[in-house]
This record gives sequence, C-alpha cells and structure tokens, in this order.
Amino acid sequence: MSDAHRDDKYDGEDFGDEKYWFNSKTGQVEHGMLSSSLDRIGPFDTAEEAARAPQVLKERSRLWADEDTAEDDWGGADGAR
Repeated sequence: MSDAHRDDKYDGEDFGDEKYWFNSKTGQVEHGMLSSSLDRIGPFDTAEEAARAPQVLKERSRLWADEDTAEDDWGGADGAR
C-alpha cells in the first residue's frame, strides 16, 4: 500500500510507526502499528505511557461516569429541572 493511502496520518503528521501502542488483546506494549486497530490503544510517546493505558482508560471512564451522574443530578434531589 502506498504511503498516500496509509491510515497512520493525523492532521498531516505521521505518528503510527514512531509511537507506542498498548495491545488490549495481548496486554503488551508495541512500538509502531503492529497489530489490528481494533486491539490498539494509543498512540503514546513512551513505552511507559503505553503500559499505563489500561489504568488511564479506567480513570477516564470513572471520571466520565461521575460527570454523567453530576449532569443527571443537576436539577436537585427530586430530579426537577
């Protein structure tokens, strides 16, 4: 596949092959886009950041759930808005 058709461009910058990814299927950090996009989390600048991907996802998920709860409760205890 030519570089013009590759799927590793974001805002004109090539980041796929020079970044680190967390493979959610294997639990391993990968340098470059080695696995299927369905299994990749990233990109990250360092292997250490990529290794923390599961924790980061859990933290963000918890924060989003907390925000959703706060938005649902903004009208008061009776839910009136």
